[in-house]
Amino acid sequence: MDKLNEGHTIKRYDGELEHLRILVLEMGGLVISQLDDALTAFKARDLGLARRVVAKDGEVDYLEVHADEEIAKIIAKRCPLSSDLRLVMAVSKSVSDLERIGDEAVRIAGLAIQLFGGESSDPNSQMLRDINRIGDMALSGLRSAVEIFDVWDEEKALQVIENHRAMEEEFQADLRHLLTYVLEDYRNIGFAISVVIVIKALERIGHHAQNLAEYVVFQVYGEDIRSQQPAAKGGEVE
Repeated sequence: MDKLNEGHTIKRYDGELEHLRILVLEMGGLVISQLDDALTAFKARDLGLARRVVAKDGEVDYLEVHADEEIAKIIAKRCPLSSDLRLVMAVSKSVSDLERIGDEAVRIAGLAIQLFGGESSDPNSQMLRDINRIGDMALSGLRSAVEIFDVWDEEKALQVIENHRAMEEEFQADLRHLLTYVLEDYRNIGFAISVVIVIKALERIGHHAQNLAEYVVFQVYGEDIRSQQPAAKGGEVE
């Protein structure tokens, strides 16, 4: 193979790897939109918007399948090694997490339809405020996690991981709040169950966003930190 052809092949390989990263960003943008719309549907009690969130699930599934196909092609054709292999692995895992985030957004939208689409009495507004608060945290964490795939900022990735701790603390606090509502009035039990499901979905979204950040750290450092405590901002992963 002459040098010209060799250079062309390398450039094409770089393009294939870049395409994988773009697929993650495209899929990330879609699930961010899904989650944002699902939370808005809850706040505004917009059944039409909630149904559109559910309808977008097929788009997320399509992108997951497409990304898996591209990953398989690169592995078969290029046999990636070292940082290239870490990138392919990070993309593969990220695509899986993003698809699950989309599923959780659909779950939230479905519960909005269930809560606001029937003839039952109005949900407790204090409970819904808990959803709004932790929902904003989950959405912010997801946006940051997807953004670091664009800029490959390991410090920001570590911050996303650290911020997930605060979200887990909020989740536990919200569960305690819900228990007090139920104790005050047993008629809140049905609403409380639905709100717990939504908050749990948001907590899982936060966990998946943390995973995305950990994959970036893995790509940069070559170190899997999923079983370790996150390093301090600006620190190094040991």
